[in-house]
Amino acid sequence: MTLIDPHGGTLCNLIPDSGEVLARRKESVAYPSFTLNAKHLCDLELLLNGGFSPLRGFMNQDEYQSVLEKMRLPDGTLWPIPIVLDVGEDTVEMLGNQRKLVLRDMEGNPLAILDVADIWEADKDAEARAVLGTDDIRHSGVALIHKCQRFYVGGALFGIQLPHHYDFNRFRNTPTELRRQFEEKGWSSVVAFQTRNPLHRVHEELMRRAAEEAGAKLLLHPVVGLTQAGDLSYIVRVHCYRNVIKRFPPDKSMLSLLCLAMRMAGPREALWHTIIRKNHGCTHFAGADNIGVITTFDVARSQSIIEHLRNSTFNALSLLSAAVELIFAASGCRQDEKSPEQRYTPLLVPEVHWMLLRKNR
Repeated sequence: MTLIDPHGGTLCNLIPDSGEVLARRKESVAYPSFTLNAKHLCDLELLLNGGFSPLRGFMNQDEYQSVLEKMRLPDGTLWPIPIVLDVGEDTVEMLGNQRKLVLRDMEGNPLAILDVADIWEADKDAEARAVLGTDDIRHSGVALIHKCQRFYVGGALFGIQLPHHYDFNRFRNTPTELRRQFEEKGWSSVVAFQTRNPLHRVHEELMRRAAEEAGAKLLLHPVVGLTQAGDLSYIVRVHCYRNVIKRFPPDKSMLSLLCLAMRMAGPREALWHTIIRKNHGCTHFAGADNIGVITTFDVARSQSIIEHLRNSTFNALSLLSAAVELIFAASGCRQDEKSPEQRYTPLLVPEVHWMLLRKNR
């Protein structure tokens, strides 16, 4: 049995063995420190554990610009979302000519050493237009970008330890751990189901249908990092997920939590989620409102990106996928009476707004 390859071919686990960790801890004492916020911690965790493979650190300026313009890294690898560390002017001044920066959690624990390669001032409006298709501050993704500090710092990471969690640790699996479990269970075909909401009966049916159509096992893989403002607490949601997963056969389903900071970036976000699940060993992806903000969702833009992917990008993504299905509803009149931009309106019911990448039959 062979699992799907990680994105880019190699799972980039940046946490070394215990001997090297001790050496890095001692080394970190000599360098200036930066305290990470909640978004940074989510990004760092997935960089260190390989969830963001093939990235090996926060993006430098060339990588960042390439992702904005082409949705690809400079080597041509598909990657739709910029992963950057934003810092203030005080941190830039503190660094001076120093090229090492220790990244710490809010309790002061050293998590990684960043080998600084680039520091640049962000053009946040340009980033928002490229990633989100709008610079309207009412869009929660645009607001998130504008909350970031003035400068971006990029460079390779040298891990010390993963961020600490104090709840649901038995469900917080790294890509390496999930892949090991899939191998032990003999699962080579796995559908990951993404949600940031409590599960309802329609979600349950979507999970069943996705697994049945793909002929695959089910991984319920909800986001428990940063989601949209106003979302229900992940603690409440996890209790919901634990009860729903009991309704599925235990030899064909499992629950694992993903500590991701969502960007609410529409079709780019959906691709990003797919790549992350691929790194966790999944061959298929389905989600309920995985792309975030429906009220500002640009349907024409999403369809354009999807058609581009149909024609070119799935080879780069190397998923066992050939079709993208989006469930839309006509908004009150016949489709042929509408302009292309108005023809389809995403349903405002998140339970049935989903994306499925499935096996080519």
